Amino acid sequence: MTGGRAERPSARILLLDGEGRLLLFRFHLPGRETYWATPGGALDPGETFAAAARRELREETGLDLDCGAEVARGLAEFVTFEGVPVRADERYFLVRADAPEIVASGHSALERLVMREWRWFTRAELADPGEPIFPENLLDMLGDIDDGD
Repeated sequence: MTGGRAERPSARILLLDGEGRLLLFRFHLPGRETYWATPGGALDPGETFAAAARRELREETGLDLDCGAEVARGLAEFVTFEGVPVRADERYFLVRADAPEIVASGHSALERLVMREWRWFTRAELADPGEPIFPENLLDMLGDIDDGD
């Protein structure tokens, strides 16, 4: 625990389609502001970040793809769906898929309650989404990836 927060290593996915649009899920939690975030989640015990990225991608989108190397890292403090304050070490993995069909059948019961919709965002839409997006530096992160591609 750090400052009363549980440590939460997490793998996040930057899933881009063939048009360069980014997939985000919209989260609806009772008593909290609605927001958009990338697919991904906490590592299982003994799991590597890369293995968690592939598992989370499969569970949340139905896509079983290699997630490649880590492309970015961030630290975030928040309260989980279950009400646990955490400090998340988030590792980001870039996945490109031409025209993927998103299948949410792998979502847990809790995810089905809070992740009820998803959509593909252009860079322009990410700049002015109308609702919060996490991580807040997502556009900068995507720009850094493009610069390194």
